[in-house]
Amino acid sequence: MISDIAFTPAVKKLQEKYEARKSYANMQWRDTVTPELAEFIAARDSFYLGTVNLEGQPYIQHRGGAPGFLKVLDEKHLAFADFRGNRQYISVGALSENRKVSLFLMDYPNRRRIKVWGTAEVVDDDPILMKKLEDGEYGGVAERAVVIEITAWDENCPQHIRPRYTYDEYLALVQSYLDRIKNLEFENQELKRQLNQGGETGNLKKSVSVS
Repeated sequence: MISDIAFTPAVKKLQEKYEARKSYANMQWRDTVTPELAEFIAARDSFYLGTVNLEGQPYIQHRGGAPGFLKVLDEKHLAFADFRGNRQYISVGALSENRKVSLFLMDYPNRRRIKVWGTAEVVDDDPILMKKLEDGEYGGVAERAVVIEITAWDENCPQHIRPRYTYDEYLALVQSYLDRIKNLEFENQELKRQLNQGGETGNLKKSVSVS
């Protein structure tokens, strides 16, 4: 079963101990990209990449870019441009020893997350692939490509995911309120102008009648 990649004997033993095994005994995860998964990936501007070195030391790294920077190459492969960062090369170093990876893709506003298991290959000599992955508008310097062959993927439940928003998502939510505030400010200024004009006219009439 595909789910055995995560549900190892040790995990299954704990599921049985805590009476959770029945819920997962027949669970079938997927190992190819569906249209729904492709759409989800195309909307993401970041994900978390997990690697493990030969000593078993795990490492989690945030990867970010323009929305859709993680590309679907075909039904079994994803890829992204490895942009220049702090040049520690921890993830790339781990992949040189152990190609197994785990990805977490988060949609915080809608409380959705996709987890992907796979094997990764670092590619630094394929200009055609790099051309597919680069994004000239983003501005990051792409040093190499990372291609991931999907072993399994699944969608987690939304429990305990706290909604949060990017700057652009926040603006989309509040734009109607900002527009309304702008209109009210304009109306307020116009009313003040009319009141001031009315006051000046009244004073002029008063001075003429007195004289």
